[in-house]
Amino acid sequence: MSDPQGRESNGRETVQAAPQGAAAAAFGTDVNVTGGELRQRARLERMHTRLLALSGGFCLIFGAVGVKLALATMLAPMAPAARQIAPQVPPIPKVEHGAALAGDIDIPTVHRATITDRNGQILAISLPLASVYANPQEMIDPAETVDRLASVLPKLNRAEMLARLQSKKQFVYLARGITPDQELRINDLGIPGIYFEPSEKRHYPLGRTATQVMGAVDIDDHGVAGVERAFDRRLTADRTPLRLSLDIRVQAVAREELQAALTNFKGIGACSIVMDVNTGEILAMVSLPDYDANEFGKADPNDRFNRCVTGMYEPGSTFKLQTAAMALQDNVVHVWDRFSSRPIHVGRFTISDMKTDHFAPWLSLPEVLAYSSNPASAHIALDVGAKRQREWLKMMGFLDRVPVELPEAGRPVVPGLSNWGQVAVMTIGFGHGVAESPLAIVRGTAATTNGGFLLKPTVLARPTPPDGLAPAAVQAVSDKIDDKAPDASVQPAIDDTASAAQTGNAGIGNPADAPGAERVISPQNAELLRRLLRLDVTKGTGKTSEVEGYLVGGKTGTAEKVGANGRYLKHLNIAAFTSVFPMNRPRYAVYVMIDSPVATKETHGWTTAAWVAAPVVRQIISRAAPMLGLFPKPPAEAAALDAALAIPLEPSIPSGTRSLGPGNDPGDPGEGASPKPGRARVADTAPRPHLDAKLRHEAAWIPGRTAADSSGAATR
Repeated sequence: MSDPQGRESNGRETVQAAPQGAAAAAFGTDVNVTGGELRQRARLERMHTRLLALSGGFCLIFGAVGVKLALATMLAPMAPAARQIAPQVPPIPKVEHGAALAGDIDIPTVHRATITDRNGQILAISLPLASVYANPQEMIDPAETVDRLASVLPKLNRAEMLARLQSKKQFVYLARGITPDQELRINDLGIPGIYFEPSEKRHYPLGRTATQVMGAVDIDDHGVAGVERAFDRRLTADRTPLRLSLDIRVQAVAREELQAALTNFKGIGACSIVMDVNTGEILAMVSLPDYDANEFGKADPNDRFNRCVTGMYEPGSTFKLQTAAMALQDNVVHVWDRFSSRPIHVGRFTISDMKTDHFAPWLSLPEVLAYSSNPASAHIALDVGAKRQREWLKMMGFLDRVPVELPEAGRPVVPGLSNWGQVAVMTIGFGHGVAESPLAIVRGTAATTNGGFLLKPTVLARPTPPDGLAPAAVQAVSDKIDDKAPDASVQPAIDDTASAAQTGNAGIGNPADAPGAERVISPQNAELLRRLLRLDVTKGTGKTSEVEGYLVGGKTGTAEKVGANGRYLKHLNIAAFTSVFPMNRPRYAVYVMIDSPVATKETHGWTTAAWVAAPVVRQIISRAAPMLGLFPKPPAEAAALDAALAIPLEPSIPSGTRSLGPGNDPGDPGEGASPKPGRARVADTAPRPHLDAKLRHEAAWIPGRTAADSSGAATR
């Protein structure tokens, strides 16, 4: 039932729609809504309002973020802070153009200094690279990462890389030494967990040029050989380029000529050195075979072997120069003295000259060097004696490593003090029984021609004297020759007041001013030795080294090789030639050595230094000298200088002087002990070219290795 107010007895509210028009009358429908439904509808309305407000707020927030992103990424992007991208992208290297114009290279991202030759040509430089590493804990899909990296680094070992990325470590290297282009391409991949580390790679742009001198660095850029090792701290602490004494022009000439000779004579190895005799600077140091310095790790050990400082070879007749210098400096012999060239018998062995040599029984000192006589050199060594010979070799540095900066410098092989008897004295006198490095021979040769100073060889460039003046000690023979004929006397006369002459080169250093220089030979004897060396080229065994207009002086040296059993190998030689030019004013020493040359038709079956090594020296001097500012003298001027340097093969004996010779030879082993220096003892009996039982016993310390068993060809 309903009451008149339209309320039902059950309490529900009834809403009756008022009739509206005909439609309402026709249908006459009532809509009944309870109070709870009304309240629920009110709550929904409020909820809808709140949701709309919240949605509007979110839309505003996302709109603001979108605008900010658009500004930050497209419209007005900001550069990232360095600390944000340092692990991923290293700074781009920059070159200071002002420094580059001045010859200095400044690359901020590399830590190892550049190495240049004396003229600024780059020999070694570090290039900025990067290393790729990853944090496996940040990897999303290691397999996909490997595939994507392989698209940039095709040489990657996929299996190895996958194993690294799946490890539980937080740091693994993926690749080292990648190029900047590869770095950018990997960075563009956007792989999470991939990072970059700045690194550098040592590069040697000239490849095989001075490879053994340069050495190499390891994967961590630490020097492991050569200059790189010797100056490792300097190269990492000071980024100023390290300037070496090498001249790559001269280096290239020496290598080219040496390689041609090595190929022609089918040798197993060779070396060449060019050194400034007044400063000790090494302008060229070649050792063959060699290798590309950029492939140090793959190079054969034989190719990495530096024959100039590490190789030890019996010097052969090049050592006769030291024997003569020692005897002259000790005033034991004079240039007019005579020495027996007859064979010396040591038990069943014999010290003799080549079978094709037909020398006079007695030779003067100039003849001994020019003709390279073994027995005569042995007699001179015996005149000096064992004690003084050892002292001389020690003073000249032949008993120790050569003091050069290269860590590969080896120690010479010399007999012990207890074995330094008369047999050793004789064999060492003509270059057997000891083994020296080629650089040691060059150092000793320089001391005999630069006025008598023993220098420390160096691979570092020394400051250039500004005036280009020559030292007074080597001005005995001036470029300015008097019109009168040169004095026939061989007595040296040094003119300390002679004016220094200008040359075409940057300058001549004074050997006395070189670091560590020590006078070991008097200026008078040094001049005499220069004359003797020139004589060896004009009238002796070194004729094939002559270069017209350059006044070359030198000494040949051929030594038989020693086999595994300690005995000499017949027909296997070390052919060497040590020289200096120009002898009127010495500037550069040039040395060439070829190991185990094979005779050719052009050498008429010979493998001695005169046929093998001396011609190579001639080629090097003729090509390299103009590069060094030295040009050949005109024929007339060269002839005048040669006349001033000349010394007769048989100098006359000064009146009232009794020279060493027949009947007066204290160096003859059959006549007892040698006299004191400067005093010649008259022999009681004729010279006997043999040794007594005591000397034969002394020869046993080097079975097969003394040059006493040589036929003579080993020392020419």
